[in-house]
Amino acid sequence: MAKIDVKKQFPAAYKITPRDGVVVRDIPPLRFLMIDGEGPPGNDAYTAAVEALFSVSYATKFAVKKGPSGVDYGVMPLEGLWWADDHDAYLTDRRDEWKWTLMILQPDIATDELLRDTMQSVQAKKGLTAIDHLRIETLEEGCCGQVLHIGPFTEEGPTVERLHAVIAERGTLRGKHHEVYLSDVRRADPARWRTIIRQPMTAAPAV
Repeated sequence: MAKIDVKKQFPAAYKITPRDGVVVRDIPPLRFLMIDGEGPPGNDAYTAAVEALFSVSYATKFAVKKGPSGVDYGVMPLEGLWWADDHDAYLTDRRDEWKWTLMILQPDIATDELLRDTMQSVQAKKGLTAIDHLRIETLEEGCCGQVLHIGPFTEEGPTVERLHAVIAERGTLRGKHHEVYLSDVRRADPARWRTIIRQPMTAAPAV
């Protein structure tokens, strides 16, 4: 049985180590299963969104594996875009005002048609209302600065400041704060949680 490593297909987006420090890379267009929401991480909407995303992603993986191609692959990690209408909502920790898009990257072999069929079948079996709000969308971020944060999410501040400082030297911030959750937070020690933090940027013109 053939098996593909989706992360290795997109090294610019997912290959990063602590020794890399802050890197600036062109991220290719990537196709995700997405869902929007608002409020603090871990609220009911967030929890329902995560369950819907992983339920459909794993069901799609098994459908591909059992299908004509017989290809197996690992389900990609959860990712999140974060923002607020009032940026001070972050500085003052007003989490009820936070907005997010949670998403999981889908390999090309998981076609849009298969994903939609899987959403319907999972909905019929599990009755997860959040599935009704899932969508398939290609995210085009282009030039981004990114860094690997190791540790709890509550300690991301200095890492984000370092990322933004490097971007300020080379251009300007744009778009939404993006996080890729590489660790299983249910099992891993919080001190070892690994999170890619990505920020789209507009590079300053060469002189």
